[in-house]
Amino acid sequence: MISTYLSHCNLSISETAVAGQLSELDAYLETHHLDAIWSYQIPELGEGGSCSLFGHLQEAPFLLAEYVSKTNDTEQQLSRLQTIAQYVKSATGVDWFGIYQAREADGMQQLLKLAYYGAPSRPLFPITDAFAATSNNIQTFLSEQARVINNIPDYVAKGGEYYTCDPKVQSEVCLPLLDPQGKCQGIIDAEAFEQECFDEYKLAVLVAACIRAIENLPG
Repeated sequence: MISTYLSHCNLSISETAVAGQLSELDAYLETHHLDAIWSYQIPELGEGGSCSLFGHLQEAPFLLAEYVSKTNDTEQQLSRLQTIAQYVKSATGVDWFGIYQAREADGMQQLLKLAYYGAPSRPLFPITDAFAATSNNIQTFLSEQARVINNIPDYVAKGGEYYTCDPKVQSEVCLPLLDPQGKCQGIIDAEAFEQECFDEYKLAVLVAACIRAIENLPG
């Protein structure tokens, strides 16, 4: 499972490191339980909806129940996803982390944020080639490849396109959520306010989070 995932998304880290983090995560899930987040604040979107206006929040909260049926099973799944997010926070100390699922939303396929911690952020990312031009989230979903950017200013200076939500973010990792058939069902996104944040240890934590998150995506 671990080997297949790493090979599929072209990520060169130790399988042993991931296996160790998977065991740590499983132990954490046995002893911790966080409630699902069914509503959260979100930023205003800029002209055309292509970017968020950092620091400007919409008055009305985003209601996840308008996009995901609120059943007992879903409550448990979202609770486990939120607990996985908390584990990532405790194990890595990164400043932002989110789990997204590809779903039909507002008449189109989008990445929907199901669980997260950190600053308010947009809840939906349109799955389109146009949006993929600047969105690491969408590029990761469409390519099914890991994206690790450990120095965002240098990446942008060299011509890389980058969607900026929080200007404090200096490094970012996006990884695909792959089902047992190898099809991408969503992504995770981790961000840090320091450069060169994502070493092998933190990447192993994130891969473990992917392996458990895919098991808890709502139907």
